[in-house]
Amino acid sequence: MALSIHTNYSALTTNTALNKSNSSLATNQQRLGTGLRINSAADDAAGLQIATRLNAQSRGMSVAMRNVGDATSMLQTAEGAFSEVTDILQRMKDLSTQAANDTNGVSDRTSLKSEYDELGKELVNIVNNTKYAGEALFAAGGKFSAAVNFQIGASAAEKLTMDVTADMTALRTELTTTVQAGTMDTAANAGTTITALETALNNVGSMRAKFGANINRLNHTSNNLANMKDNTDMAKGRIMDADFAIESANMSKNSMLMQSGISMLKQAGQMPGMVMGLLG
Repeated sequence: MALSIHTNYSALTTNTALNKSNSSLATNQQRLGTGLRINSAADDAAGLQIATRLNAQSRGMSVAMRNVGDATSMLQTAEGAFSEVTDILQRMKDLSTQAANDTNGVSDRTSLKSEYDELGKELVNIVNNTKYAGEALFAAGGKFSAAVNFQIGASAAEKLTMDVTADMTALRTELTTTVQAGTMDTAANAGTTITALETALNNVGSMRAKFGANINRLNHTSNNLANMKDNTDMAKGRIMDADFAIESANMSKNSMLMQSGISMLKQAGQMPGMVMGLLG
């Protein structure tokens, strides 16, 4: 390399290296400051795109897990109400069975029917007034008067549809009309009422089984969502998170290069003066 006072090659190359070290050091400091390897698309365009998709999926699954919890609570509310309905129907069947025995007189059967009627009123109350978040579940026009869709995943296709419309309509009529019409003024009528209550108990049991099956399914859904979310978050972290050990080591290296570069740039700036020494 020729000696020249017009072009200081040493200063130029040293300055270029210094700028590179400075840029790298700034990147190291930014990553250590934010904890992220990717702070802009320029850091890793493809990685940022993948991480964005993973983040959207993870956030969607978080909301889906809350949805599953809400759905489980609603179904448990419904199943719990039918558990009470079962107890009431069992008691009504006991009363009917007692009334079917001809050891009872007219006044005895009247007393039995009085309790039966009050229990029937409570059945109507449960059907009409069982609510979740202020909305009726069993009443006409309530939640289960139509198919219920639970959003259980991050994509639109991930839904759990529970449709008990026909069964709920029939059961509502059975509990509020058929069971209410039961009589026990004679042994024969009490026997007919027993049969009607047996049918009602079977239908309530069938409905509870459907609620229970969906509650169990939602529990498994929640477990699977938790597993998928954990692994999605780890995948996103591997792309986005800064490795503090590597960045700290690189920062130390670039800091030393900066100090060395500044020292060499200072010496390179003295080169034209040295050239003038040749003219002396």
